[in-house]
Amino acid sequence: MSIFKNATFYTTVNHLKDLPPTRAEVAFVGRSNAGKSSTINTLANRTRLAYVSKTPGRTQHINFFDLGHERFMVDLPGYGYAEVPEAVRAHWVQLLGRYLQTRDSLIGLILIMDSRRPLLELDRQMLAFFRDTGLPVHILLSKSDKLSRSEQQKTLNMVRTALADYPKVSVQLFSSLKKSGTEQVEQVVMGWFDAVSEEQAEPPAEE
Repeated sequence: MSIFKNATFYTTVNHLKDLPPTRAEVAFVGRSNAGKSSTINTLANRTRLAYVSKTPGRTQHINFFDLGHERFMVDLPGYGYAEVPEAVRAHWVQLLGRYLQTRDSLIGLILIMDSRRPLLELDRQMLAFFRDTGLPVHILLSKSDKLSRSEQQKTLNMVRTALADYPKVSVQLFSSLKKSGTEQVEQVVMGWFDAVSEEQAEPPAEE
């Protein structure tokens, strides 16, 4: 059974001091118009688990979803589009940045890019910013149903080549409309959670 199918809303926070204690969590992030909320809803097989707006950039808090067994999915604010007051944007950027670089229970990042416009400057900045954490990144090229099969393969190859030197990165095609690519995401995320479980289960090394 999919790890995402039993996802339930847990809490939303607007300040780092309010982050809940968790054992392991995977974060979802992307440009505000990349289809992040639709992706989360598709993975969970729900229609409104994550809020989908006709106005990109409505997610301005960090939203936690409980996956069971002390595992969480985290919906981060989108970046690069929303028309919000500058003070709100500044807080938003600080919240997102500090979470990504300081959250101890974060084990991996799902980065969503529109397959028709992948690796835009802000996407590259996000990758560079997150690189120092040493955590894995799995890229979803969303809205792939908008491309022909040849265009899909060309885009996939281009992104893989562009990130060939980036450590711990993987890439796949994804379509919320067609519900394609869900199994691959599930396998990647389960692999991350299983690796953490095995690591935490290991007895401490003898001195």
